[in-house]
Amino acid sequence: MPRVLAIDWSGAVSNERRKLWIAEAVDGELQSLESGRTRAETIAWVCERREQVPSCVTGIDFGFSFPSWFLDAHGCATVDAAWTLVTAEGETWLADCPAPFWGRPGKKRGDETQLRGCEQGLNVEGIVPKSVFQIGGAGAVGTGTLRGIPFLPTLSEAGWSIWPFDRPTNHVVAEIWPRVLTGSVVKSSPEACRAWFDVNAEINDVLAERAIQSEDAFDAAASAIILSRCDDLEITLQTPPMGDPREGAILIPPSVLDR
Repeated sequence: MPRVLAIDWSGAVSNERRKLWIAEAVDGELQSLESGRTRAETIAWVCERREQVPSCVTGIDFGFSFPSWFLDAHGCATVDAAWTLVTAEGETWLADCPAPFWGRPGKKRGDETQLRGCEQGLNVEGIVPKSVFQIGGAGAVGTGTLRGIPFLPTLSEAGWSIWPFDRPTNHVVAEIWPRVLTGSVVKSSPEACRAWFDVNAEINDVLAERAIQSEDAFDAAASAIILSRCDDLEITLQTPPMGDPREGAILIPPSVLDR
């Protein structure tokens, strides 16, 4: 099985060095867990890591694209066009919160389809994916998405294949949703997180203490551990997902759903 990096991303304006975590695991064993980098520094580190290891899957927890109707409305015939659009307009969208974006004071959710095809129907004991259009309020993922997508071309130029848009190579970057990997653990509870590791992984005390200090650290560590032990990870990467290819997909090996 390949080496797995899992990045708990952050779109925060401040404290991104504290909120952004990188975990690395091989065969279910956590090798490292680190914070302290900015978004740009993290992407630069991932580009360097590609040159250091013969194969690797990197999972990052922000949306790589948008629902097809949004792409159509903005004339994005390809995902590359969507990434170019976000690079140009993302910060303006975050500042002004125009519809269909919502979550800022006075900006309510619209009636448009909020989820991509890959997100519809996903449910982890009552917990469902958040919309990439939510850029304010509890659980907002849109901010991280708008501040993450502009880095995808950088990763591509460095030789990473961006799944599922590119043909998989020995070095793949894919979108993940940590909740489907961790299950319904109460991530705000250090005790619950430690209990999760006791059941799901062998992890030394130093890394365990680091992993339970925040939800961000836990998500990175747990995601790397679970993905790195999936025997069907590589075949999942080779299987084109259903639906509009511009929307992308969340990397979920079937063995994860069978747990």
